[in-house]
Amino acid sequence: MHGFTPLRISVALASVAAVMGTGVAFAGSSPDTARPAQASAPAASDPTEPTQGFIVGYKSHAEEARSNAAIVKDAKAKGDRAGEHLSFERRLGTGAALVELADTAKPEDTQEAMAAFRSDPDVAYVVPDRRVFPTAVDPAEYRYQWDLYESRAGMNVPSAWKQATGKGVTVAVIDTGITKHTELGSRLVPGYDFISNSWTATDGGGRDSDPSDTGDWANRGECGRDRNGNPVPARDTNNSWHGTHVAGTIAATANGYGTVGVAYEANIQPIRVLGKCGGSTSDIIDAITWASGGTVSGAPANKTPAAVINMSLGGGFTCDQAYNTAIKAAVDRGTSVVVAAGNDNADASAYSPAGCGNVITVAASDREGNRAAYSNYGRSVDVTAPGGETTVRADDGIWSTINKGTRSLGSEGYASYQGTSMAAPHIAGLAALLKQTSPSLTPAQIETAIKNNTRSLPGSCSGGCGAGLADAARTLTAVTGN
Repeated sequence: MHGFTPLRISVALASVAAVMGTGVAFAGSSPDTARPAQASAPAASDPTEPTQGFIVGYKSHAEEARSNAAIVKDAKAKGDRAGEHLSFERRLGTGAALVELADTAKPEDTQEAMAAFRSDPDVAYVVPDRRVFPTAVDPAEYRYQWDLYESRAGMNVPSAWKQATGKGVTVAVIDTGITKHTELGSRLVPGYDFISNSWTATDGGGRDSDPSDTGDWANRGECGRDRNGNPVPARDTNNSWHGTHVAGTIAATANGYGTVGVAYEANIQPIRVLGKCGGSTSDIIDAITWASGGTVSGAPANKTPAAVINMSLGGGFTCDQAYNTAIKAAVDRGTSVVVAAGNDNADASAYSPAGCGNVITVAASDREGNRAAYSNYGRSVDVTAPGGETTVRADDGIWSTINKGTRSLGSEGYASYQGTSMAAPHIAGLAALLKQTSPSLTPAQIETAIKNNTRSLPGSCSGGCGAGLADAARTLTAVTGN
């Protein structure tokens, strides 16, 4: 690890703070003082939300719940009444329908079309198809993985390795995809690219079986404008390689080269949902379904369903029924779902999936054991894990795998990031360790074990940090009795 020079890059998530002041949905940005102050999270029905698609869940007795042809007919009829051109795009893995307006439609037209569906007694719910982003913050340089081993605020991981390494357990990383890296190649099982929009995907097409990260760089203003009219992103950004960084924290192999993951013998299933300017909730819902072993039309069967899902992403909206339905189904299949709390120093309950049910929501702590200044907090938070904070010392972030390319693919490397995006994979890795030692553990039992065996944060936490700072060795010992 000492032989590698840390790489300072600018995470593409630099655009996130500007977005959060609008109806655009994502769960976390940096509180960097160079960025505008964060406004309160918008309601799900905020008319400024720049979406032309929405998700419709029909009640089980409705013909549309079984027939795509019936949905096409229903969308046309409701569009005619609303004076809009509506099209049925596809059925999601949960059975809900994705409906879209013509490209010329305005945000208020979307609201009118959604109202037409809400008035139908055969419709269970209608929610926007929102755009979400990764929840990392700017990187810093440092060389050591204090988050694993330091006694003050580390997660006490090396002692846990005496009992488990994650071997045989698959963790799905629903994120930006993955790049080739020496420390990750042996850990991969087949994943999928669920980005349906080719412009967002930046790989020349839509959904396919290649979850490779082709980059998420964006020029100033390329992702639209926030509710105050400010360009998003506020400045040009480079590739974040966010999914690769998250995957390394979970399962970078212990090969004596570079870094090591919390569950270094676990399998990583890369699932791509985030690209240029983020990603959509409809794609994420299908990714959750597929990762947990559910069926998604057009996608092949997942031969290696994940025992754990990590989602270091989110949006500034309260959890809706579309998200809740997908997450509950995944948990019912036996998959633990770990999510980032968000990076806006706000109540996590106003963010999704952080505020959803059936998830393990993770806040971030700094190297001193305080709640990180950017981390969301509150009753929705279940547990805290190291997420880093670089405002005092540049080497206090979370060190993991990346690619060095700024606006194209480059060579493999390492970087230090901070964010609840970095905290969540620590808990996903711990869940994998638990699943190896006790395969029969349910998601609820895994969550309880992690929460019941935390230790108090050695620093301060205002607003609520869940059960406390996760302790890997203590948790494994409590479950195995060793």
